[in-house]
Amino acid sequence: MTRWTLTQADRDFMRRDIELFLPDRIFDAHAHIFCHAHFEELPAGYVGLPARLGLDAYTQLIDWIHPGGRTRGGLFFGLAFTGDLLANNHFVAEEVQKSPRKIDFAQMIIAPAMSAEAIHQSAQAGGFVGLKCYHTLASGYERTWEAPIEAYLPERQVAVAGELGLSITLHMVRERALADSQNQATIRRYCKRYPDMKLVLAHCGRGFNPWHTIEGIDSLRGLDNVFFDTSAVTEAGAFEAIIEVMGHERLLYGSDFPVSHIRGRCVAIGDSFHWIYADELDMTEKHTELQPVLVGLESLRALRLACWRMRLNAGQIEAIFFDNARSLFKSKRS
Repeated sequence: MTRWTLTQADRDFMRRDIELFLPDRIFDAHAHIFCHAHFEELPAGYVGLPARLGLDAYTQLIDWIHPGGRTRGGLFFGLAFTGDLLANNHFVAEEVQKSPRKIDFAQMIIAPAMSAEAIHQSAQAGGFVGLKCYHTLASGYERTWEAPIEAYLPERQVAVAGELGLSITLHMVRERALADSQNQATIRRYCKRYPDMKLVLAHCGRGFNPWHTIEGIDSLRGLDNVFFDTSAVTEAGAFEAIIEVMGHERLLYGSDFPVSHIRGRCVAIGDSFHWIYADELDMTEKHTELQPVLVGLESLRALRLACWRMRLNAGQIEAIFFDNARSLFKSKRS
């Protein structure tokens, strides 16, 4: 099945399971934009996307999962893979600065070797509201999936975020994610030492296996500057744990565009998780013909289930989709 298409199965899924759940205003707190030219070799999964994936392309494509022009703003960053990070950051900043929407914001990708001074200057010059780190940029690890947070988000960089009141979007790794005691200790230390820094734990604290978030969420009680985005999580348990322990006010909707537009889903298996992609499946397996839909739609249905199970009202759902992020990211644009 071809990637980067909208199928009748997607449309039917949207109409049946998603559209009536969506509020009229959506802020997307986790979306990637980039140019192919910034990478020597674009990751294989992104081949087929427009060569220049800016806000115009995003706005057109995101309507597949937020139909009717609901998307009113977002938090955008580049791809945190090896490539020309400076050019990618510059592209994101330019796209956001020329956006007619007043609540589009940019985070800059940072590498662990970047100095505090460089981050301070670049963040202010580019109008960035935050920083985006990623484990693949950690050095000295054969498998960066096992890297501690400090290896790709050193404390001197967190200190800059604290000084400037910036956000940080953190995709933590290590096998058990939020259930890992070392991750918990680092998050608590950073958040308590730098209270003006706002830490957004991507993917519900990497809750692709919801049991990791369920097990680890209590460790973050009492931290006022930790938040979570929903990006690409396709099981409801992590959402429910965050809402129950931290409150719905700490949960921000995010699409993880363009991952949102891949067909498939992530499932918990044992103490880990596995991504299932449509182009790797036998569509006639077992008793029925499979009709996979976009990851973004699967994630929205999981969020709908969590909101229903947690008995959230319409106002609380609207807060997850818009108000929480709108309060967190303050515009400095005229």
